[in-house]
Amino acid sequence: MIQTSKTMIRAQTGMTMVELLVALAIGSFLMIGAVQIYNQSRQAFVINDSIARVQETAQFAMDTIENDMRMASNWGRTSRALSVEGRSILGDKNPRALPEPNVCGDGWALDIALAVDGENNSYTLPCLPQPAAQLNSDIITVRRATVAPVAVDSTRLQIQTTRIQGEIFSAVAPPATFSTAINPVTGQPASTTHNLLVSSYYVANNSDLIPGTPTLRRKRLTSVGGAPTIVDEEIAPGVENIQIQLGVDVDADNTVDRYVSPGEGVYDPNDAVNFIPGARVITARIWLLVRGVTIENGVIDPTDYEPGDVDLGTFNDSFRRMMVSKTILLRNART
Repeated sequence: MIQTSKTMIRAQTGMTMVELLVALAIGSFLMIGAVQIYNQSRQAFVINDSIARVQETAQFAMDTIENDMRMASNWGRTSRALSVEGRSILGDKNPRALPEPNVCGDGWALDIALAVDGENNSYTLPCLPQPAAQLNSDIITVRRATVAPVAVDSTRLQIQTTRIQGEIFSAVAPPATFSTAINPVTGQPASTTHNLLVSSYYVANNSDLIPGTPTLRRKRLTSVGGAPTIVDEEIAPGVENIQIQLGVDVDADNTVDRYVSPGEGVYDPNDAVNFIPGARVITARIWLLVRGVTIENGVIDPTDYEPGDVDLGTFNDSFRRMMVSKTILLRNART
């Protein structure tokens, strides 16, 4: 019995100092490892989240431009801009004296013969108020009409079209030369009404939503206060540069013969020097340079960014960047 009691007492004496130090060292190593794993996981999450946000901004901005541009030169029932009366013509930007808002220049809304237009590495649109725009970024102007017919709205610029002709108007009823009677065979009206849509995409230096961040904006034709009006909208903060090149078919074989920068005048009848009669835009290449909205310490980007025809060089400002590009087919391009 005495031996058994001594054994029990000895078993309850606890850990020695050496055993305690060893346990403390092992626990410390395990704790340090767990903290390191957490920090690495947290850092990976932050990086992946930043990359995802830049990708999301790039995708949203590209989709917005693409959805608009694919429908360029759609005027409702026709895609032949030259068959639409009331459009801008040589020597007369507004031959029908329509209530065109001219804050972006005479003919900005009515020059539908140029369904896709723009400016190369500059901002010279006289739109008021004048934005603080990126001067080494392009402007893309897209002109088209709504796909689905709409009701007549005297506060907007609209287009009445048949399969072979059309007219831009702003009134309480369609032009008298167009019948809206239902065809007894097809069950469709002889002509339909569509809203005229015009948008100019550009990059501004400063976002309204995230101050200090460049952003994609657009001037858009709409109706405000009972009259056609141009509004300025912010689309995607983080877009730092936009570039476009137009794929032009000059010999009517439905293939791109060359790509030109906006403003070169190959298909612009207002450019008597470079204009090629019959030339038409059938595709467009778009480049977008997108950056994060916050600085990320440790981000080093040695890339020399060269979207389109501009060399932006490299950046050393700890912002994450991504450049995306896409070639867009204009669905309504035709001879």
